[in-house]
Amino acid sequence: MLPLSQKEAESFMKTNPSETVTVTGGGSGVGISSLLEGTTDIAQLSRKIKFDEKQKLQEKGKSVKEIIAAYDALAVIVHPSNKTSNLTREQLEGIFTGKITNWKEVGGEDLKIIPYSRETSSGTYEFFKTSALKNKNYMNGIMSMPATGAIIQSVSQTKGAIGYVGLAYLNREVKAVHISYDSGKTYTEPTVANAKSGRYPVVRPLYYYYVTASENKVTPFIDYVLSEKGQKIVSEIGFIAVK
Repeated sequence: MLPLSQKEAESFMKTNPSETVTVTGGGSGVGISSLLEGTTDIAQLSRKIKFDEKQKLQEKGKSVKEIIAAYDALAVIVHPSNKTSNLTREQLEGIFTGKITNWKEVGGEDLKIIPYSRETSSGTYEFFKTSALKNKNYMNGIMSMPATGAIIQSVSQTKGAIGYVGLAYLNREVKAVHISYDSGKTYTEPTVANAKSGRYPVVRPLYYYYVTASENKVTPFIDYVLSEKGQKIVSEIGFIAVK
């Protein structure tokens, strides 16, 4: 959510010079904690709010409103020299739970697999666990990264590496793998067009949450993000527009 909100805030402040929007990252869990503590007006989440988080907010007398700001496809990335181009969901599960440890087990070369993951407070970590691992636990000792940029950097510099990132972060330093969620019948490339058409299976909503008591304060910015201009920024960044 960070690159999206930064661009939206920049554009919003140009249109509304009297308004100030400050954007900070840190992961979905950090966003909700900040909303709970009253240190932020809007929490950015790349996953849905959890039941216990909602409960904690209610205990503090805070009810929240959920807004879907954009959609995002999650790409699985490897080092550009990696010969493996296709992976099934089952193979991803095997790799990230530690059952598959060498690329030759999935049709690649004889090379140790080094999986990279986001840290546990990340919504991307949660979403990938639900979607690709079917809620099984990540392997012990998996390389945990505090930000998506760190995953891109690590995978681009490590020959046997694999990781997962939001579509907007893809660049030429890494190679995106084609994914199959139908046991290898069809493999689909992570692109905006494939995500929009529903062909690419790893797609998630990106959320804003705010406390209803702050509605008047946050509505101008939320409305801007959902406007034609705001949704154009969504597409420009590489996410999928809501409308």
